[in-house]
Amino acid sequence: MTTQTLTATHPWRTFLFVSIGVFASLLDLFIVNIAFPDLQREFAGAGLSELSWVLNGYAIVFAALLVPAGRMVDLYGRKRGFVLGLTIFTGASLACAAAGSVETLTAARLLQGAGAAILGPASLGVVLPAFAPRSRPAVIAAWAAVGAVGAAAGPPLGGLLVQADWRWVFLVNVPLGLISIWYAARHLPESRDPRGGRLPDLVGTLALMAGIGALTLALVKGRAWGWTDTRTGVVFALAAAATAVAVWRSARHPVPVLELPILRVPSFALAVASAMAFFAAFSALILSGVLFLTQVWGHSVLRAGLELTPGPLAALVAAAVASRLGPRIGLGTVGALGGALVAAGIGLNAVRLGLTPDYLGTYLPGQVIGGLGVGLAMPSFTAVAVTAVGTARFSTAIGISSMFRQVGGALGVAAFVAILGTPAPGDALDAFRDGWAFMVLAALTGGLLMLGTRFAPAAPLRD
Repeated sequence: MTTQTLTATHPWRTFLFVSIGVFASLLDLFIVNIAFPDLQREFAGAGLSELSWVLNGYAIVFAALLVPAGRMVDLYGRKRGFVLGLTIFTGASLACAAAGSVETLTAARLLQGAGAAILGPASLGVVLPAFAPRSRPAVIAAWAAVGAVGAAAGPPLGGLLVQADWRWVFLVNVPLGLISIWYAARHLPESRDPRGGRLPDLVGTLALMAGIGALTLALVKGRAWGWTDTRTGVVFALAAAATAVAVWRSARHPVPVLELPILRVPSFALAVASAMAFFAAFSALILSGVLFLTQVWGHSVLRAGLELTPGPLAALVAAAVASRLGPRIGLGTVGALGGALVAAGIGLNAVRLGLTPDYLGTYLPGQVIGGLGVGLAMPSFTAVAVTAVGTARFSTAIGISSMFRQVGGALGVAAFVAILGTPAPGDALDAFRDGWAFMVLAALTGGLLMLGTRFAPAAPLRD
């Protein structure tokens, strides 16, 4: 049986094996957060500023490389890009686990982010050709759901792994990556943009990387440096200038790094804006859950990880529902409902949670409602964004959408940390409630933007 035949006759098998790699890359966005106390004990000689790069470096490189990586795998091969990206990610995960210093661990995390940025846009591009066109919206929703569950599962799974050793947070990626690489190398056919072409504009690529990297850096470091500090202002200015150069070059270069016509498709623009707003709420929500359970209620890392498990489970159930509801009532409506549920879950917690621990009576209901919303929303805005463009630009569209999502996540975490501050014990609950109010607003904004896609036809670009 040929590779083409195997892929065509077992499309969901292909989806499963590719999704393993996608799950691992999104898992690493948040799983390290819960291992941070163990890292502080392991590298006691390192300051908080040095250790923060273990968390921030991955997100910065991931966000900065998504768009150029998406464009390059469209041009030079999605299978090749997926295998390359996952190989880099898996090897870097092993290097993280073996790291003996903060500097080595940080460097390995940067390399991890680069691998994730390559495999992310390539993954959907290698899966979709295995399915009939009528099945692709459901496949896109399922692909996005894998990412949503991977991101949300970070704290619960991390809480279990760190009981053995923090290095297992990284080692868990190695067998997952090897399985996915083996299957992709043996069974996936190659596909690329049929128009061919040259490498995207190098100057524009570097400018875009610098712009997104600087913006993410300013957002994640603004609290530590101070929002009015000269360093923060300089990095924000660098982000604006570099992004402007990238846009200017993209408007004039024959092979632009950022295809501006895609952003002019109304449904695509609304979908990526929705992703940015929603992921700001989602990323802050995950961080706030870990901090509230461990610092306010005083639960152990293991207990907090287990208590956060119902959210990802609810998201998984709702994602399956989203794939069925989407064709009936519209993905924009499903995504708007998801945003409303996330806002409702967070709002319920803001009203009911107190200083006295009561997990079943107060925390769990809001978590389940929010998890259902995540499962409905995240597949929806990804599916709308991807179906708004032609098939030749799938990986490019995923890269742009994921870039906005990561920037939104960095913005959400930075805003939550700035709002939370370092409150006195008696003021902690009020500080968390202010942070939850921000998340409610962000989730509602994302839902409204998704609803707007209902009134903005996709008008796919010509291939």
